[in-house]
Amino acid sequence: MIRAKIDRRLERRFRELAMRRFGYGKGALSRAAEEAILRWIPVAEEEEVFFEGDPVEAIDGILSDVDLDSVELQHLARDIGASKVLE
Repeated sequence: MIRAKIDRRLERRFRELAMRRFGYGKGALSRAAEEAILRWIPVAEEEEVFFEGDPVEAIDGILSDVDLDSVELQHLARDIGASKVLE
């Protein structure tokens, strides 16, 4: 299972086109996503672009402005998740 957050306008276009192509029944979005991924994989493989460097250092750089320790981040993530469930 893949979960992804994409731009709202892009999602709307994708949904509209998926339903036009595969119908309004269950599974239309899954079929469209599979087709899109199958078409994207060969293109991505041709590009041969790979991340170079240490991924831990990259993450550390991304989080350098965060003033919380790992335990505080875990608690914050738990609280955010719980609040979304309760909404």
